Amino acid sequence: MPPEDEELLLKQLPHSIEAEQAVLGSILIDPRCLPEVIELLRPEDFYLRQNREIYETVYSMFNYSMTIDPVTVLDNMRQNGVYDENTSRGYLLQLMDTTPTAANVKEYIGIMKDKALLRSIAQAAGELSSMARDGTDTGQDVLEAAEQRIYAIRQGRANRGLTPISTVLLDVYDRLNELAASDSAVPGLSTGLADLDRAIAGLNKSDLILLAARPGMGKTSMALNILLHAGKFSGRSVAFFSLEMSREQLALRLISNESFVDLKKLITGKLNEDDWEKVAAAADALNRTRILIDDDSTVTVADINAKCRRVEDLGLVVIDYLQLMQSAGGRQYAGENRQQVVSDISRALKIMAKELNVPVLCLSQLSRANEARTNKRPMLSDLRESGAIEQDADIVLFLYREDYYDKESENHNLAECIIAKNRHGETGTVELQWLPEFTTFSSIERRYEEY
Repeated sequence: MPPEDEELLLKQLPHSIEAEQAVLGSILIDPRCLPEVIELLRPEDFYLRQNREIYETVYSMFNYSMTIDPVTVLDNMRQNGVYDENTSRGYLLQLMDTTPTAANVKEYIGIMKDKALLRSIAQAAGELSSMARDGTDTGQDVLEAAEQRIYAIRQGRANRGLTPISTVLLDVYDRLNELAASDSAVPGLSTGLADLDRAIAGLNKSDLILLAARPGMGKTSMALNILLHAGKFSGRSVAFFSLEMSREQLALRLISNESFVDLKKLITGKLNEDDWEKVAAAADALNRTRILIDDDSTVTVADINAKCRRVEDLGLVVIDYLQLMQSAGGRQYAGENRQQVVSDISRALKIMAKELNVPVLCLSQLSRANEARTNKRPMLSDLRESGAIEQDADIVLFLYREDYYDKESENHNLAECIIAKNRHGETGTVELQWLPEFTTFSSIERRYEEY
């Protein structure tokens, strides 16, 4: 082989012709291995066009439950316009002849997946190198792009462009089977509040959930309730980003929540022997969870995103609270246009939820507009610097306690969780019990039988 041809081959991206041919040969020899192959390989995992076209034909036939053998595959290749009179038939025979056995198909797939991963990394590295050389982006932008691309590759979600509906339907079927087999009453992560779970179908992956209220209504308490329940029962890591309270303050609240020891006692340290036992038991329970706390007050969405990408098996992200955050991309607006800044942040949060594929619960402050009304229950228009917040959020929850405004109210310590927006179902109101001494919410015990 001439030296110049060898140099051209060296410039090719990593791939294994033998592994690709062996996978296709295995399918043709024994189509029973196809469900396993379909589950693990996508057409873009094939590097050589000829191999990719054969696999796309087989993939399509599998989706339509057609019989798969060398004759039907050739016939479908003709219909799809990828059949070559001179080479296709001979190539399929060659694939079958050179494949020793279909029993080793998993090993062949493993080689292919590794080469596909190397190609994704090489492609990302090339794009980043180009960005760095162009000089049109800042170092921070390139770093953010690098982390984003590597995280996408690690999650197996490299940018695939337009996806055929048949591929999406396979994923949907997998999800439906998963839900059907699950014992859980709700598809998403449970909040620990049964009535709220039923109303919003739990906290679902890639959702941005906004929890808003006036100061002192119990936003942080509700968020910590949800965090604690998810941390204890989901078996996954949960992250809390507090821009307002310190780690120690949050830990005290979590202990009070878990131990049912009055928060005032914990703050002052006036604990009796019984309280100490409860606190020790609560600390032991908290130690077994994977709750992560960050109390950096200057954090941006990009910082949160970067930190969360490094967390293994992330299940939930909670942010307290939106209006304290700095602009998503560090952009400056003339006259400190907070509405534009908050719109940027809310959009970035929704993108982050989709990228991390976890629910993101973000707390938000309400304006004083509701206090001028006779009915002080919050509405979507009360969101401070609302801009795009209500647009980006999948679910908007408001907290309202009548006794906050009317100390003589009969509804003492009764809270309303108002579902003002819900992409997964109806809007409405869920009643909760507020326990101020433990700064926690609980479901209301039924006073009547439900039929």
